[in-house]
Amino acid sequence: MTEVGVRRSSVSTMAFASVLLFIFSIYSCYAQVPLLMWTSDGYSMPHLAQPAAGHAVSGGQLVSYLKSSLSTAPHNVLLFLQEKLSIDDFTMYGGVFGNKQDSVFLNVESALQMSSSPLVLPALDWSASDSVLELFQGELGIPAVHINPSTLKEIKMNTAQPSLLAVHLPYTAGAQSKDLLLKNDEIIGKVLDMFKSQDVPYTAVYTGLKPSRVIEDTPVMAGSFVGRSLLQAPPKPSVKPPIVFNNTAGQPCIMLWADTLLASYSGNQVDLGKDLFNGSFDPTGSVCNETLSRLVLNYQNVLNFQSLQLIFSMRKIFFPVSARNWMVMEQVVLEYDGQRAIFNASGGIYTPAEYSFHCQSVSSVQSPLLVPRNATDNATQWKLTFTDFQIQAFNVTGEMFSYASDCAGFFTPGIWMGLLTSLLMVLILTYGLHMIMQIHTMDRFDDPKGPAISVPQSE
Repeated sequence: MTEVGVRRSSVSTMAFASVLLFIFSIYSCYAQVPLLMWTSDGYSMPHLAQPAAGHAVSGGQLVSYLKSSLSTAPHNVLLFLQEKLSIDDFTMYGGVFGNKQDSVFLNVESALQMSSSPLVLPALDWSASDSVLELFQGELGIPAVHINPSTLKEIKMNTAQPSLLAVHLPYTAGAQSKDLLLKNDEIIGKVLDMFKSQDVPYTAVYTGLKPSRVIEDTPVMAGSFVGRSLLQAPPKPSVKPPIVFNNTAGQPCIMLWADTLLASYSGNQVDLGKDLFNGSFDPTGSVCNETLSRLVLNYQNVLNFQSLQLIFSMRKIFFPVSARNWMVMEQVVLEYDGQRAIFNASGGIYTPAEYSFHCQSVSSVQSPLLVPRNATDNATQWKLTFTDFQIQAFNVTGEMFSYASDCAGFFTPGIWMGLLTSLLMVLILTYGLHMIMQIHTMDRFDDPKGPAISVPQSE
């Protein structure tokens, strides 16, 4: 690598903004870690050329950087070695998009800002980062002292001799990574404050032993799509397929899907759909033909009942007014230990026979579509709530629902509120215009030199 000449002009703290922008740039890297190096206030390092964007610094280049930096920097070296670290950690948790108050690297950012010439290597080869400790020991000619952050107050520094202190920081991937990075930043702040309190100049290095995120360096094949993608986009949760009941010919005839099938009895509640959509449901008792479909879901040892059946009874009915067949859910029945609870559903669950029926909430409690058959029925002891409910009982083709007819009517409460409010405003505007049109302007004026105008009372 050609070495660029050393810049002689001093750089003030305003370089901090450009340095951070350089740090938080997105790099296409493979098994690389960042390295940050800075000095205490009042000391500086030679102004070395920053590597080109996307360039990974090798072990030999790192040795050259360290030799040049330690030629003028203090030889009291603080080496913060985090178990895992990647440039993406700064991007995700460094507050680089204007939300500085959410940054977990406040102490590191403050130290970089106070340093007159920080060294930033966004992409350091993994093999070189693993030997950073050995490289410093070779350059300084002294062994490293591994310190525990809990014993910082007991450490007394000798400024007459060089020192190499290594602080190991943990890392945990997942939801706890942000909190752990915040704790690591606090440890770094405490160590730096300890050196400041003892008036000891230092050179600090923050890097990782391994990358926390590895982006595979896959070759680009001809015709493949190359473009920008979201950083660490969470994988979309897999949607379980609907349950399908086949007729005697092996063809699908009933399909059902729901997010939850909540059933409550005497204060006890259970989700009957929790383990339903994994292909292990028991459809014993289900039947289907051209005019009648009956889907039976069987359960064992649920809500203190030895056996429980959830039954959906649907029928195809021809309505002359619409001149088409409709699927109407006549009943939803619960059979448990020889007892039955019957809910009438024909008043709200219906759709053209070629369509499927969908409703965000099918309930027997709030805005009920499921109504107990009578006041003395066992159904009054039950509460049913089906969320994101969809069913198709006729004209099923394949394992995909047909076009869904939703239970939400066109004139929802929000639409009615908007229409009534608009009508009220129109009435107020009409009344105001009518009153303005009734105002008559003067058509006669008094002449001070002539006789007074006499206006008859009839006018």
